[in-house]
Amino acid sequence: MPTPRAMFDQLDDVRTDLADRLTRAARDRRSPMHTPAVVTSDVDARTMVLRAFDNAAWTLRFHTDTRAPKSAAVEANPRVAVLFYDKGAKIQIRVRGTAQILSEGPVADAAWANGSNFSRRCYMGDGPGLASSSPTSGLPAELEGLEPSDAQLEPARANFAVLLVNMSALDWLYLAHTGHVRACFAPDPQGHWQGRWVSP
Repeated sequence: MPTPRAMFDQLDDVRTDLADRLTRAARDRRSPMHTPAVVTSDVDARTMVLRAFDNAAWTLRFHTDTRAPKSAAVEANPRVAVLFYDKGAKIQIRVRGTAQILSEGPVADAAWANGSNFSRRCYMGDGPGLASSSPTSGLPAELEGLEPSDAQLEPARANFAVLLVNMSALDWLYLAHTGHVRACFAPDPQGHWQGRWVSP
């Protein structure tokens, strides 16, 4: 049986591993890569839930509040980075790309429609970062711990947006006691993703 390092001795195998891990991360909340760190151009980082990975377009989809500071940061400068790590597999994936805030249109509408009322409830609260004299969820008091109705959620739709990351570079690192292995991927001028081995 091949060792884990031997399983990653071809760039095509690494690219397949990248795609498989990101696909699972978006679909499986138990995946270690389901909640990566997202860094925006204002040098702020936060943990976010990966909602979708498009293997054809090489995009990542997250959800955000239009009133959140990261939305303004992306609008001012779309450069972002995303960091994934699977401790058990000893694999780190770093992504660089540009982001868009999509608050209207088919992508945002579909993402909102597919959410549960409990998950959409957070967009009913006060804007992220507003000061409070006591611990608060920001939600209206009458909705604390309760699932809102579709009618109650209607005003929240205006606060919801998709943060769509268009990947421009991928860095894959496998941590092995026999020696780490690292590969980088980026699209060529024709848009075809090409890989190369680099020193860890």
